[in-house]
Amino acid sequence: MRGAVNVSYFDMMKHIKREELSGLYLLYGSESFMVSDTLQKLTGSALSEEEIEFNLSQFDMKDTPVELAIEEAYTFPFMGSKRVVILKEAYFFTGMKVTAKAEHDLKKLEAYIQNPAPETVFIAVVPSEKLDERKKITKLFKKHGRVMEGKPFEEKELFSWLDEKAKEQNVTIDREAKGQLLMLTASNLMLISSELRKMAIYTGEGNTITKEVVDELVARSLEQNIFSLVDGVVKQNLDGAWRIFDDLLKQKEEPIKILSLLARQFRILYQVKQLSEQGYSQKQMASQLKLHPYAVKLAAGQAQRFEDRHLLTILDQLAETDFKIKTGQLDKKLAVELFLAKQKQPAY
Repeated sequence: MRGAVNVSYFDMMKHIKREELSGLYLLYGSESFMVSDTLQKLTGSALSEEEIEFNLSQFDMKDTPVELAIEEAYTFPFMGSKRVVILKEAYFFTGMKVTAKAEHDLKKLEAYIQNPAPETVFIAVVPSEKLDERKKITKLFKKHGRVMEGKPFEEKELFSWLDEKAKEQNVTIDREAKGQLLMLTASNLMLISSELRKMAIYTGEGNTITKEVVDELVARSLEQNIFSLVDGVVKQNLDGAWRIFDDLLKQKEEPIKILSLLARQFRILYQVKQLSEQGYSQKQMASQLKLHPYAVKLAAGQAQRFEDRHLLTILDQLAETDFKIKTGQLDKKLAVELFLAKQKQPAY
């Protein structure tokens, strides 16, 4: 193909729907769902179910020399018009130091990138958030191939993606339901996709997924229960916070673990508040704190309700509670209960 084409996940989905497949693809990034979903859709677009058995070849680059994959790529398709060759764990596009069984002749890969087999869809899957831009094979692939980085969606993109996934299931999802689903799944795309399929079956074709449906069907993870517990403290809904704590105990969650996650969430609130005061955007905060942008947005909303000194007081209380549990001064359940009781009045 002519010239470098670096595309987003959305652009890649449009490209696949047009069924105008290229010969070279490189997929990498921190959002593994985007990478695996793109790989699946590329394969499904190139090959029918019957053709997959004969014309799909996958090679693990930790175990297999790349020359074997290239040899396969130059093999004419059997009973079909396309062949798909997938390089898994293609670490040689990065600066990673990997102990691998296989040695690779990357000169042959460089040659293939410049002269790919016209009948073959050649896909390199790179297990990394970054490529090594200095390497010749990376430069060549970016020049001749189509490169997609799987990275977390911005909020607007996330909501658009939810609409698309709902449409695939022949349902719609309202805005309140989207927000609740994102909170309960911690914006985990793999989990969201699975939960959407379940809710679509429950709701029925042509209907709308509401917040009530999300609350009824989507299980709360420990982390999301902690978020709701913190939200109860933030909004002074302490009865709600107590109920969540009791529910977690009934689920056999350890009080010390609950305390640890509470401390983590309040630290995030403090960090988000500090970065916000320093002029950081939510996108910059997400990168700095290694959090999903939507999680930063929710944390920013909670943090606005606190003065800095109040958050610091809460963090001190959590540290003191942890110390008293670990030194045997307080029973672990009672210690967390006392911490929650202290939140009835602002501590500043």
